[in-house]
Amino acid sequence: MTEMESALRDGEEKLATSKCLLEALQADKEKLQQERDAAATAAAELRQKSEQRISMATEALNTEFSAVELEQATRSFDEVLKIGEGGFGCVYKGSLRSTTVAIKLLHPKSLQGQSEFNQEVAVLGRVRHPNLVALIGSCREAFGLVYEYLPNGSLEDRLACANDTPPLTWQVRTRIIYEMCSALTFLHSNKPHPVVHGDLKPANILLDANLVSKLGDFGICRLLTQSGTSTAATTLYRTTTPRGTFAYMDPEFLSSGELTPRSDVYSLGIIILQLLTGRRPQKIAEVVEDAVEKGELHTVLDPSAGAWPFVQANQLAHLGLRCAEMSRRRRPDLAREVWTVVEPLMKAASLTARRPTFAASSALPDEASTPSYFVCPIFQEMMNDPHIAADGFTYEAEAIRGWLDSGHDTSPMTNLKLAHRELTPNRGLRSVILEWQQQHRQYHEDWR
Repeated sequence: MTEMESALRDGEEKLATSKCLLEALQADKEKLQQERDAAATAAAELRQKSEQRISMATEALNTEFSAVELEQATRSFDEVLKIGEGGFGCVYKGSLRSTTVAIKLLHPKSLQGQSEFNQEVAVLGRVRHPNLVALIGSCREAFGLVYEYLPNGSLEDRLACANDTPPLTWQVRTRIIYEMCSALTFLHSNKPHPVVHGDLKPANILLDANLVSKLGDFGICRLLTQSGTSTAATTLYRTTTPRGTFAYMDPEFLSSGELTPRSDVYSLGIIILQLLTGRRPQKIAEVVEDAVEKGELHTVLDPSAGAWPFVQANQLAHLGLRCAEMSRRRRPDLAREVWTVVEPLMKAASLTARRPTFAASSALPDEASTPSYFVCPIFQEMMNDPHIAADGFTYEAEAIRGWLDSGHDTSPMTNLKLAHRELTPNRGLRSVILEWQQQHRQYHEDWR
């Protein structure tokens, strides 16, 4: 009997222990469920706050349009007004509140379409730059985005001379490189989070009536986060699934999934080489690098752009190749390195574009018969006021002064440092040029 009582007590104790353990587990379960519910509630609140912030930004900077307004603006989405189509949806030209606009309709049932809508509103709704496409407003009920209308279409179409449009001159191409560098530098320095476009290509660069370029399509752009405590620009990255157009995508982004500002630099490098050569992006860096090494860069330049000045073309070729380096560490920094090359080139190109050619201003002889030593290496035009620089070469005074005033201390021809900044008038050459002009002017008069 004693043994039975002892066994019974043991059983009761074990049962009590099990009961206590079960109650403890039940309490832990209830606690975990409460924490889960609290986390879900917090996540929902964060999502709601995020949507409210986006909505507030949209209301503050853009106009909210109704679906009916978009339908009326496009004449019920008339196919005649469709100016673009892709996996994201369609783009229509429309007239909205007495303004010509471009209306992008994203697929509302597509998760990608919803994501792109939110990205465009979040980024373009809070940033403004002369070389970013302006987001005028949006329509959340129709997943519609309303942009300024840019009548000259995309850079991709202009390089292909689509619809028999005239080719872009080398001056315009140089300015486009400058404008894209400016836009990217602005995005990469955005606070508190830098913005990487992630899909930079000619199809996403649009041109206005004056051929001013504007970067658009921010549907897959990314806001970057800081890794660790470092403030170095190279530590900024975003790990994401690679999306975009393969030929313009950073090779390291493709292999690692890490998107950084220098991913955009790679894409810019490919575009620079395309603007120089007019070629397709596939293996373009190899073609240009081979031509540069052989001293035959002139053989791959796009002749439809006009006579590229050797100095500008050579500098842009080297810059494009540096930007398109396979290793992201070897690519130049936009603000500190790319900008210092591009800005003076743009200024020199602008001076050339403003200056009338001799053929237009004074009916001088055909440039094909002009002696090469009469031509300024920078402006690629016959010199009117030739000056000798410290490198021994003769330049048009306005051109070489513009070069020096832009901060250069090297020779435009040799890239070696100049011993001084003094310029000497080349009166002998100027006399020869004037005599040659007079002879040819008399020749043309005799033939009239």
